[in-house]
Amino acid sequence: MPTDRTTDFLRELLVRQLTTWLPAALHRSRRATVALAGADAGSAEAALRLVATHGDQVRGRQVTVLVLAAAADLPARLGPIEAELPAEVTVHLLPGDPYRLPVAVKAAGAAGAPLFSFVDLPGAVTPKLLAAATNGRTGELLLHTGDSVRDVLVSAGFPLVAEVAPVLPGGEAAGVIAFGSRSDRSLEAVRDALWAVGADLDVRYRDPLDPTGTAVDVVGDPDLEPLAHELLAELRAGGSRPVTDLRRHTLTATVYRAADANQALADLLDAGDVRRERESGRLAGDEIITLAR
Repeated sequence: MPTDRTTDFLRELLVRQLTTWLPAALHRSRRATVALAGADAGSAEAALRLVATHGDQVRGRQVTVLVLAAAADLPARLGPIEAELPAEVTVHLLPGDPYRLPVAVKAAGAAGAPLFSFVDLPGAVTPKLLAAATNGRTGELLLHTGDSVRDVLVSAGFPLVAEVAPVLPGGEAAGVIAFGSRSDRSLEAVRDALWAVGADLDVRYRDPLDPTGTAVDVVGDPDLEPLAHELLAELRAGGSRPVTDLRRHTLTATVYRAADANQALADLLDAGDVRRERESGRLAGDEIITLAR
């Protein structure tokens, strides 16, 4: 079971990511589904309140919120919030564990429309659960689990996957946070959300696959030297790359943000380690970066 500090961390991360995802989903579709599987009652309450604050975007749309949880007091706790929701929002409370997500998503008729799934999983991920979360090509998954699942998420159909292992105050481990999507913008948003929550709650991050276990402090200006080394290694391995690719690599293969990639590249340019196509100006996404030596 998650500790109270882990629960608080997950709740803040869920709310921040939903704040970005929901307006974008409703902009491109007339219906959208939010699935909360294994979330605690407080997180479910926070998610519903967040949906309620987007009444203007919800109007004329259809939003379904699925809550899969075992808490017996959930109906009583969510009832008052449901009463304040716009008529376009439907809430389904379903008893059971997160592995019932495929049944819940199918019953809600989520196919073909944006789906955001938040899953707090006590055990191993399963192909059925991941297939439900991908929702064809329209799903995004924010997953809390015990170990790295990067390869499993990619195999399941999420081309963009990011992972971090949160380190809570006092060195307490909090499992692994994984995010799967098809959108670079969503990938950037979840990383920004992770850093914002980390700064608020004094949480550091490490790469779950890094054998050294080095944690990055996200408060203040980060140490970008490890990222600079990683970008140089990527350029040595794959040759010259556009800035967009290096930003994406930063998001999928490190704990840093896309903006940190731009700063690390600027530092490498100043040091003469890499070259750019243009002589000056802001680094554009299509600009090619080449090793200088």
